[in-house]
Amino acid sequence: MPFAALGLSSPLANTAAELGYNEPTPVQVAAIPAVLRGADVWACAATGSGKTAAFVMPILDRLSAPRATAERTVRVLVLVPTRELAMQIASAVKRYGRALPLQLKTCVLIGGVSENPQMMALRGGADIVIATPGRLLDLLRKNALTLDHVQVLVLDEADRMLSLGFGDELADVRGLLPPVVQTLLFSATFPPKVKALAEELLRDPMRVHVGLDESPLLATLAQRAIETDVAKRTPLLVNLLRTLDWPQVLVFVASRYGADHVVEKLANARITAAALHGELSQGRRTDALADFKARRIQVLVATDVAARGIDIASLPVVVNYDLPRSPTDYLHRVGRTARAGELGLAVNLLTVENDAHFRLIEKRHQFVVQREQIAGFERTIHTPPAGDPHGGIKGKRPNKKDKARAAAAAATRK
Repeated sequence: MPFAALGLSSPLANTAAELGYNEPTPVQVAAIPAVLRGADVWACAATGSGKTAAFVMPILDRLSAPRATAERTVRVLVLVPTRELAMQIASAVKRYGRALPLQLKTCVLIGGVSENPQMMALRGGADIVIATPGRLLDLLRKNALTLDHVQVLVLDEADRMLSLGFGDELADVRGLLPPVVQTLLFSATFPPKVKALAEELLRDPMRVHVGLDESPLLATLAQRAIETDVAKRTPLLVNLLRTLDWPQVLVFVASRYGADHVVEKLANARITAAALHGELSQGRRTDALADFKARRIQVLVATDVAARGIDIASLPVVVNYDLPRSPTDYLHRVGRTARAGELGLAVNLLTVENDAHFRLIEKRHQFVVQREQIAGFERTIHTPPAGDPHGGIKGKRPNKKDKARAAAAAATRK
């Protein structure tokens, strides 16, 4: 089925063909006609299924009609959980809309950088605003923009926004929107909080649930599970990079400290690498991602802040140096490879501390990976250390909020 058959105008359909999109994905087939006719959409689809194009293309088509007035107002608001995802969507808007007869103005509002350039960009209005909730609210309080004329609200990666604690900010933004807006809610998973949000926001939505049970990305994804010790993970990673000649590798770690530590060790081994985590300035995060995309560095070492915001064409390998705390996030991580039907590889470094957690991930996603060991890096520790019997499984150890509640309770008892 060509994109034109979904109702897209010739400029957009032709651009899709030029970009090598031979036919729309299932989520695009279901969502694009619904967005074009103005319906609310509740879409849940696996990572790598084409969700961004499913809302960007029809929105651009609708905005390409001449404006009723010469005044440029914010007609589309896209809310996202991370800076990287905001930049990725802005890039998609530019890429898909390059042949449209009407030039649309897009502004990206994200934290980690100065507000002043963003406030300057908003002068004269904008057609599309792509924002993280916190920075959007900051600029709204300074009257840098208004949301009085918003026609379409997009919540992309809604599950991630709620898991990062943006629930209150979303409620504040909704209170500033017109009473009736077309709402598009896209997500890779739909936990109870997201379902409640969808039921609250959406009006008789088109429900699009594609490829969730069968995890289609696994069909083109090879997986390895290499048993080793904690102290041997970095030397093992260096060995894999040297012997397997991977051109690009995305390595996921659990913390900012872990990212910086691994990058330092790789640099000592003369392997080009950069860290990507939330404590870096936006400029450094942008530079690291740009260097990786341009293949100026071989390895990008990232925390989960980037798991939903990285889109690298033909990324061959993802390495889980640390496993994600949430089994759900496993697919978000490995979904950076094996995209659009291409082959990909996910390598998991398994220590005795995280064995149980990987078995949980396998059970949750209904796959089994054969364990292996590599000569010189074999596991020698076979008993989990005391004090963390659950190996970091989500829900089995206190998070920041749990610790804060415990501290408050202790203070009350004194």
